[in-house]
Amino acid sequence: MKNEIISLLPPAHPWGESVYYLETVDSTSTYCKALAQKGAPEGTAVIAKHQTGGRGRMGRSFHSPDGGLYMTVILRPKRKAEELMHLTCLIGIAAANAVHTVSGIRPGLKWINDLVIGTKKVGGILVEMALLPGGFVDYALVGIGINCRDDIAPELMDIATALDRETGREISPTALAAALLQEIKVQYQGLIDRKSDIMDTYRTLCVTLNREVLLLRGEEQKKAFAISVTDNGGLLVQYPDGAQEVIASGEASVRGLFGYLS
Repeated sequence: MKNEIISLLPPAHPWGESVYYLETVDSTSTYCKALAQKGAPEGTAVIAKHQTGGRGRMGRSFHSPDGGLYMTVILRPKRKAEELMHLTCLIGIAAANAVHTVSGIRPGLKWINDLVIGTKKVGGILVEMALLPGGFVDYALVGIGINCRDDIAPELMDIATALDRETGREISPTALAAALLQEIKVQYQGLIDRKSDIMDTYRTLCVTLNREVLLLRGEEQKKAFAISVTDNGGLLVQYPDGAQEVIASGEASVRGLFGYLS
């Protein structure tokens, strides 16, 4: 699969020779972290057919059956963490573009890190950073999981979907992996200089906006109206009493009033 992915990348793609393909792994992020700590270069990608311990945002597990695409990429942006709060948004755009390239469907983005088709989740993103003294980022791990094949656990059927179910045809994880590497590289080139454009694009794809949502903080639940996403990726909401607040990524989860999105 590694050679197939490389063959689908543009000639002389700078990340093409740093691809690791594994049949099974506990987590591509865990595997990639070990490589990053040993000095693996930017663009190193770990791709797995199956994960036994996939991880999602806020410590949740990520269902990772055979037939999906599970990838983590090492980035070394050489910036302070506060300059990179929009990185998850950038990766969301790249993932949506890659899915569109291989399937013809462009997913929406549920704040902040879920790819959705209709009202169901088709993929997720997890960005983790390791910091150096002074607040500079040593490396960022960009984890992406996308359901390519309709092999979803029964308990997730109401909230999850897969690309083959939505398109009526088989979607190649290999082609999707190559498209993701290419899109991440393209979007990443504008990480700092094109931040405003990136966030404008993210807002157009964000299906959370302009609707009533339920904010979940531990046991607390609060109704709010999602107004916008800030340039740093925070969700601006307004409560029924008129008060407004910016919810930072990692502070809360967002759901529809009656389910995952609706």
